[in-house]
Amino acid sequence: MKILGLVAKHDSEEAASLAAEIRDRYPDRVVLADEALSTRLGWPQPEPEETLIARADLVIVLGGDGTLIHAARLLRGRAVPILGINLGSLGFMTEIPRQDALATIDDVLDGKFRTESRLKLTVRLWRNGRVIADDEVLNDVVLNKGALARIVDYEMCIDGQYVTTYKADGVIVATPTGSTAYSLSAGGPIIHPMVDCMIVTPICPHALTQRPLVLPSERTVHLDLKEGASDVYLTLDGKSGYPMEPGDRVEVARSANRVLLVRNPKMGYFAILREKLRWGER
Repeated sequence: MKILGLVAKHDSEEAASLAAEIRDRYPDRVVLADEALSTRLGWPQPEPEETLIARADLVIVLGGDGTLIHAARLLRGRAVPILGINLGSLGFMTEIPRQDALATIDDVLDGKFRTESRLKLTVRLWRNGRVIADDEVLNDVVLNKGALARIVDYEMCIDGQYVTTYKADGVIVATPTGSTAYSLSAGGPIIHPMVDCMIVTPICPHALTQRPLVLPSERTVHLDLKEGASDVYLTLDGKSGYPMEPGDRVEVARSANRVLLVRNPKMGYFAILREKLRWGER
């Protein structure tokens, strides 16, 4: 691993300080950084950050899960290991605590690490027979009404077969990685990240019988926005959003790309649940 890419939480003094430490510690490596971090530290930025980070052999995230999601988007599907150093408050994916950061990077550069391959979803927004947005998510796809919109009808089909029409504030389609994010807050299940599936969770459904669904990842989900809807938005991983119109269709399917996360050797998945969510406590 000769090229290290750093993606940091914006406006974090701690992240900037750690980035400088990393560069000084590995003078035999090329250390690249995202645009905001390069500007903060006065490092040259000869290329757009997407091109720069995509050249890395290892991406090191300095921040929280939101920063890690941004890093995964910068990689554009390249199977590059991502090491998450947790400088945030929760950190389901950024598993390495600050005090273990440099020792863990040493181990990774020595080849002493293991990764987990995480599912991503492709998302297409169709309007009048053409695709107007095409992207991928690591966490979730959210269709949600604006602040003043009335309850909305979302018609769902799976592999072309009609399933139901949600009368709800919105619908979330999440990966197992995203099962502990917005989907969990809306009543969805916790799914182990090594299970290849997607979760469909309605947000405040009008019918109490409409509960979350867990589907095989090879299925294709279509959500059609019915007539009369207004002020509805499609949000991808909480990072990008698109206003929707009646008749729009959102298509969600398994991506051919995966995200490789470097695991914390000192903590398993259920330990993370206990620590971060107080899961299992009375």
